[in-house]
Amino acid sequence: MPLPFMTADRAYETADDAPLPFEDRERWRRPYRPGPWRVATAALALLLASYVLFAAVVIALTGSVTEAGVIFGVSLLVIAAALRLLRMGVWVSARGLRHARFLITRTVSWNRVAAVRTVQQPVRYLGLPRTVQGQALILVRRDRAAEPATLLTTHGADFVGRAEAFDRAADAVEAWTAENRPG
Repeated sequence: MPLPFMTADRAYETADDAPLPFEDRERWRRPYRPGPWRVATAALALLLASYVLFAAVVIALTGSVTEAGVIFGVSLLVIAAALRLLRMGVWVSARGLRHARFLITRTVSWNRVAAVRTVQQPVRYLGLPRTVQGQALILVRRDRAAEPATLLTTHGADFVGRAEAFDRAADAVEAWTAENRPG
């Protein structure tokens, strides 16, 4: 029995550059996938949260309900931190560019963006204080041209060890900027 979906001689009729019919340009989307370091850290945090939740149940069954409530609250904080870690990054839509960090999210409309470009500069390694030489995608705003903001780096949690993924992501963000920025 032939399986045409598994054979190499099947003709592909897909166009990668054509937008999908359900694509909504008003939705916020990340033009790249989260990196393995970010996903692994979030998975470990969720694993820790499951153990803390189990401890809350055991404490609730054997001891004080208030102590169990405190432990349950700690597990909720760990879960919220893991989910926020997965939401970090650069998001784009037809309305503007959004840079989500762990505690702060800043949104810049396209008419306030002066430039988005890739530069060679010292960058932080996995967000730690140690810096290494790498590339960074920076945002230059019209109202704050003197202080550009770093959006992505080659040594961030999404792109460490994946230089080609950084290049694709930087190209995608720059393409969104060229397409949506006025003038």
